[in-house]
Amino acid sequence: MEVNQRLEALRVLMKENQIDMYMVPTADYHNSENVGRHFMERTYISGFTGSAGTALICLDQAGLWTDGRYFLQAEDQLKGTGVDLYKMGQDGVPSLETFIEDGLGQGGKLAFDGRCVTYGQGLVLEKIVADKKGSLVYDLDLIDQVWEDRPPISKEPIFELDVKYAGESRASKLARLRSAMEDIGVDCHIITSLDDIGWLLNIRGRDVDYFPLALSYLIVDMDKAVLYIDEEKISGEIMAGLISDGVEIRPYNAIYEDIKHIERKVLLDPDWVNYAIYGNICDKDIIIEGQNPTIMMKTVKNEIEIDNIRQAHIKDGIAHSKYLYWLKKEVASGRIGRQTEISVSNKLESLRRDQEDFICPSFAPISAFGDHGAIVHYEADGLSNKELAQGSFLLNDTGGNYIQGSTDISRTTALGQVSQEMKEDYTRVLQAHIRLARAKFLYGCSGANLDILARQPLWDSYLNYNHGTGHGVGYLANIHEPPISFRWQVGVKPATRLEEGMVITDEPGLYIGGSHGIRIENELLVRKGPKNDYGQFMYFEALTYCPIDLDPVLVDMLTEDDKAYLNDYHQKVYDLIGPGLEEEERRWLREVTRPI
Repeated sequence: MEVNQRLEALRVLMKENQIDMYMVPTADYHNSENVGRHFMERTYISGFTGSAGTALICLDQAGLWTDGRYFLQAEDQLKGTGVDLYKMGQDGVPSLETFIEDGLGQGGKLAFDGRCVTYGQGLVLEKIVADKKGSLVYDLDLIDQVWEDRPPISKEPIFELDVKYAGESRASKLARLRSAMEDIGVDCHIITSLDDIGWLLNIRGRDVDYFPLALSYLIVDMDKAVLYIDEEKISGEIMAGLISDGVEIRPYNAIYEDIKHIERKVLLDPDWVNYAIYGNICDKDIIIEGQNPTIMMKTVKNEIEIDNIRQAHIKDGIAHSKYLYWLKKEVASGRIGRQTEISVSNKLESLRRDQEDFICPSFAPISAFGDHGAIVHYEADGLSNKELAQGSFLLNDTGGNYIQGSTDISRTTALGQVSQEMKEDYTRVLQAHIRLARAKFLYGCSGANLDILARQPLWDSYLNYNHGTGHGVGYLANIHEPPISFRWQVGVKPATRLEEGMVITDEPGLYIGGSHGIRIENELLVRKGPKNDYGQFMYFEALTYCPIDLDPVLVDMLTEDDKAYLNDYHQKVYDLIGPGLEEEERRWLREVTRPI
């Protein structure tokens, strides 16, 4: 069925159930950023394939809310579907909640699958509906009734992350969590976020696209823990280890019945626990709202994790440098026209797969040539796949999962000679990247304090980019790991301060519609610097080791400090990556990391 046919089939079910509005978020039952194919309901009903957004279906109209990363993509994919685009954060565009509040009539009925909505958002919607004297239904999955040939839920086996990679045992992590629970004053903690469960129990899986995580829920008490997961995924050896650490195994969906009988004080994180779990807890007075303590625990990497992450980046840097060597040779030989966005992306992935301990890509690759680069999260497909040519930029934003950790890197490459305007844009983005990467700051600063360092070279020319400058990176988990970020717009919650051991990306960009896009991204490690009478100073260590294209750089635009940082960075790239390359590749690397 086409999207408009799916919408009509859904509206038939809405009328049968007397539903006025049906909301379809992106998430699975765990509020995961990326979801398995079984959970792609929003994509199915709207046709929009971006990783963030919410669809709202009314009886006479439909809308899709998404952020600035996806405006161009959504405009293109929603054409002719009957779904209108609502650009989040833009002047005159109502938020999803405001639209519901204004559009739901007195006594109206709003419905959604409560397993796919956080209970924090559910409470907001609950109040809107109550003010309308209407009703809210959270136990209907109407998309499932419309979706023909829906992919099944993944049954991939889990694997254990050895302590030589995790750096801390499962028993130690559980003890730390229970200590935090005691401080909070709760006897029970329900965890539904897959990366937190994976980190806490040192397990990983293959149930979520690109993120090596396992579909599961976890209830932690003071004397035991219950893992809700399909038992067939667990080998005998892993099962024995879990049981020895006091972890009981129950069927994946059994949690919804089990929580009806909870009577002890229970900690719930409203940003992650779904509304259906909240709704099934009979006594709401036992609920204590608060952030899941493991979120901050896992954000700060231990020394073993950091050492492993460095090794992952060396492997990734070797693969990516080999790719750039190959790409520049294709340009020089005149063969670049034989390549496409997808073919060069596949080449890069194949070089990653050649590296030892590679598991899978860490997110859907962005390979965008020319004007496609202006689409921030562009994904090439069979229809959009552009042939490459000389005279413009190729933007690659990709990453890999290795047993030693996850990588996220963006490089923008000039294919032949590019215009003076493109060189100026590229150099401004490079300045933005460097200004943040070489920052020194006092302990207590957050990414909100530092974001202006990256934006200033662009703001000076009245330019900007419509996304955050950086995000936390998980250890073989979510490539976007909350709560840290570089973002001057922090929302209603205070920004999280940067702690030693956190890993965060530095990825400013510039996007010129109809022409080109530029993004340069490295991962940074937060480090402690000197401590003196003024306080504890902090700085960043670059973890990504890969040459930055010097061909489009206008050196005269750079300051002496900019050049010194870039030269030092490139020397480190040569020292770490050179030994992993062939002789001809190593000569090329020496040239492209030359001092400027």
